Amino acid sequence: MDNKQAAKLFEALSSDVRLAVFRLLVRDAPEGRVQGDIAAELGIPSTNLSFHLKALVHSGLVSVEREGRFMRYKAAIPLMLEVIGFLTAQCCSGNPRLCQCYRDASPAGRILPRRVGQGD
Repeated sequence: MDNKQAAKLFEALSSDVRLAVFRLLVRDAPEGRVQGDIAAELGIPSTNLSFHLKALVHSGLVSVEREGRFMRYKAAIPLMLEVIGFLTAQCCSGNPRLCQCYRDASPAGRILPRRVGQGD
């Protein structure tokens, strides 16, 4: 991943609606949700939601599959993890012990994996 690709993904998430949709789909991974269920859960009109789903699909953060007459949307979990890895790859100049101190101090440290190796 490079800066240009990461910026495209962040741009796709820059709307509070798209961010809420993506977080909902991450929560419901790997099954995802159909558009009507997303709209009902988030209280968004379907016509408005279509615009946001299209932007997320175009970015690659969300995929879509036809299920009969419905469209099922799913979060691209591997891409999400790649973005997290891109953001944290050079944390603390590659010093895993120092980086782990920050992870331990952060509420997000509970969900991010411990870094192993590189002089641990």
